[in-house]
Amino acid sequence: MKRYLALIVIGLLVSVIISFIFVTLWTPAAAEITDKYLRPVFGDRQIVFLEKIFLNLSDNTSKVIYDFKKPIAPRFTTSSADAGMSTSLDLRPIAPNPAFSALSGEGVWHSIPLAIFPNREVMARTFVRPDSSRSFAIVSIVKMDMSALTIGSVAGTVEPGGKVGKYGPGRVPEAIVQSGNLVAAFDGGFQYRDGAYGMIVGKTTYLPLQCGLGTVAGYSDGSVKILEYTGQPLGNDATFVRQNGPMLIKDAHVAVTNPDSQQVWGRVVGDGAFTWRSGIGIAAKGELIFAAGNNLSPQTLALALSAAGADNAIQLDINPHWVRFNLFNANGDSGYDSAPLNPDMQDGAREYLNGYQKDFFYIYKRQSAP
Repeated sequence: MKRYLALIVIGLLVSVIISFIFVTLWTPAAAEITDKYLRPVFGDRQIVFLEKIFLNLSDNTSKVIYDFKKPIAPRFTTSSADAGMSTSLDLRPIAPNPAFSALSGEGVWHSIPLAIFPNREVMARTFVRPDSSRSFAIVSIVKMDMSALTIGSVAGTVEPGGKVGKYGPGRVPEAIVQSGNLVAAFDGGFQYRDGAYGMIVGKTTYLPLQCGLGTVAGYSDGSVKILEYTGQPLGNDATFVRQNGPMLIKDAHVAVTNPDSQQVWGRVVGDGAFTWRSGIGIAAKGELIFAAGNNLSPQTLALALSAAGADNAIQLDINPHWVRFNLFNANGDSGYDSAPLNPDMQDGAREYLNGYQKDFFYIYKRQSAP
């Protein structure tokens, strides 16, 4: 009997190790297989348990590795073009985490060059390390000048409304693509089964809004608001509304109170909640801030957004295959050159332009911008 139990334990350990290697090396395939085939067969509870094992193993493995290895600064895919450019962005450096020796460029903003803004800095990027116990948890941050840019939202071909018969287009609107004004696109919120969080685009309600949730709303004048929805009118000029769990930051205070809840922060149980996470925030001057990084908890994501100047913020998607930020530059041939913000992120350009199962946001040049 003991022999059989030992064999079962060894088999489980081997399975976990093989799964860990597979997920690490082939993350997109693993994500698709898990969602399409394993979850329907084994059920949510069992898959969440396995995800916990993987995420804990991944996080603990990173801890061991970085006891002997020095973290390196992220390799952004865009070169800096700061010289001679005007900007209205608040680009004061972010103080590095005192728990570590600063990496090259840590907390220092650099311009993201955009062909349609040759002499103006409207997007800038940096990185921070908000977790004092994880030197390897690196958050890439993008700050955007919303006096020159506009944000839009797209429902996916399946998520979040497919379960209730509300399928979205899943692609950047053709008029925006053809205009040559598209500059970025990044991940939206959770799938239907992870909370059925509200989403409205134009006159279409993909899922009804829920009270008590963090909510991002875009308006016809190009402005953006992030707020806690309590049933208040959001205005007739709202072009989209998207919810995704409670507020990360509310009125300049970190608002995370239940970081271990899989219901609100993602399909992870217990205290092993460290994975890729993304979030969106608004600064006091109206600047839009996107943040994404590895081995993050809800609190450390919130700390990164707060350090970048966000007064209000919500979490977006989580896990490595779903966290994305692509930059676009029109190439003059009715197409775009595109790359993810850094090579560690999933490249979503093809899906954003041709059809994606999940919802996302896109950024484009405001018509009145010079």
